Amino acid sequence: MFVEKDNLLRILQETKKAVKDEDIITLKELSNQTIHSASIHQDENCIAIAIIVYSLSKLIERTNYKDYTKWKSFFSSLMNHIDRAYSAIKNDNEEKFMFEIKKLRKTIAKLTGNFKKHVEDVFKKAEINKASRIYEHGISMEKTAKLLGITIWDLAQYAGQTGIGDVDISVTMPEKERIKLALEMFE
Repeated sequence: MFVEKDNLLRILQETKKAVKDEDIITLKELSNQTIHSASIHQDENCIAIAIIVYSLSKLIERTNYKDYTKWKSFFSSLMNHIDRAYSAIKNDNEEKFMFEIKKLRKTIAKLTGNFKKHVEDVFKKAEINKASRIYEHGISMEKTAKLLGITIWDLAQYAGQTGIGDVDISVTMPEKERIKLALEMFE
């Protein structure tokens, strides 16, 4: 059963439109929305979609890769897998959904040369980036790494660079301001 089925369907529909329109900002926003859901529900399907959407934004961001000779067939295959993933979600077929996600990864593996290396790097960095966002939402580093299938080391390294782990959640409003606020409530 898909968590937030309607939301996932909406995300995939809007992703297809954003990819066709080369709308990088919308793709990143869609990915962030999905990560928020993934953090709340700790759902691997949401995470998989968030990584794909974010990776697409990073691929489209570098327009010179459209010059790669197999870009059109790669792009077409990618869109077909997204369509089939959409259909799988719509039909509550989680097995088919995961199959399409794996096929999408295999499509990437079939690429050659520098383009393949670039696409693989984009997906790896997307996994780590999205893992750090889940961790930022308060899910433990160990659980986050496990959900995404990355090492705690990779996640810790990235979180250390971004300063995510440096946030002091114990810092509160100064005492005088709290007293003033409390007194205002009783006026």
